[in-house]
Amino acid sequence: MAGNSFGTLFRFTTWGESHGPAIGVVVDGAPPRLPLAEADIQPWMDKRKPGQSRFVTQRREADEVKILSGVYEGQTTGTPISLLIENTDQRSKDYSEIAAKFRPGHADYTYWKKYGIRDPRGGGRSSARETACRVAAGAVARKILAGVTIRGALVQIGPHKVDRDRWDWDQVDQNPFFCPDAETASRWEDYLDGVRKAGSSTGAVVEVVAEGVPPGWGEPIYDKLDSDLARAMMTINAVKGVEIGAGFGAAALSGEENADEMLMGNDGELRFTANNAGGILGGISTGQPVVVRFAVKPTSSILTPRRTVDIEGHNTEILTKGRHDPCVGIRAVPVGEAMMACVLADHLLRQRAIEDRG
Repeated sequence: MAGNSFGTLFRFTTWGESHGPAIGVVVDGAPPRLPLAEADIQPWMDKRKPGQSRFVTQRREADEVKILSGVYEGQTTGTPISLLIENTDQRSKDYSEIAAKFRPGHADYTYWKKYGIRDPRGGGRSSARETACRVAAGAVARKILAGVTIRGALVQIGPHKVDRDRWDWDQVDQNPFFCPDAETASRWEDYLDGVRKAGSSTGAVVEVVAEGVPPGWGEPIYDKLDSDLARAMMTINAVKGVEIGAGFGAAALSGEENADEMLMGNDGELRFTANNAGGILGGISTGQPVVVRFAVKPTSSILTPRRTVDIEGHNTEILTKGRHDPCVGIRAVPVGEAMMACVLADHLLRQRAIEDRG
């Protein structure tokens, strides 16, 4: 099965299934002598793990990470770093009734057509459970990114958006939605309670911002920083759209409005008057905050019966029991942060190689 690895110089490979004994990731390319311990990784794992509120899946996983290789006496050795995360709360019986049916919106049908076999337990390899591995890899990437701050927030659930005039990063850790707007977070509670009680689901939009990225990171043409970020976010489960900076909103702007004018300050530093470009021009970072947003579709596992077919080609109906996120976009916030970190770490190492040659 191809497509399990991501990155060029900073590269990781994930493995495992939702209901297998464990999942994990092998991180390659981390420089030697970086301080790294399980305690450096665990806070990011805790941010993503399930069961932390009534608005996410009630599957209870500690998501405790174990370092198996690549670290000696608290420092990276420059060799592959292998990280293990055990699965401890699988309920495979929840899927026994639908093992022969294809769930609409899931990867069941496409995996079946491609491989002739699939793991129906929680989606197997296609499950969002795999994203825990990315968060672990992102924690290693953050150790490389000294001086870069990466923060994510949920900016929309269903049709309800945050008010950007009330944006407060300090609020993100004060509510179960990673929401930067306390008033909107309160409204989301009532909205999602209704969605959850109806056995339905809803979509969301996540925004990830990296500050402290210097100008010059990124490769022109086919390895652009923004194209790598777009690909990174599109690999996250349930993501159906990505935009950089003003994104699709730029289509409604005039050339005058969209241009991020440049001025030289009295301190001799170049400044931009706006950031419609999302901190990237020509695929290369400008020194402004790098801004990425991605849209997450509604969770496909719902209690409302849906029409489908089974593996014998018969028409039938299906409803998915078990423990599922009414809005999978909530836990996608730390995953988006991790993928941003991995892409930036990769491009930092590429830029460092260029500078070393110079």
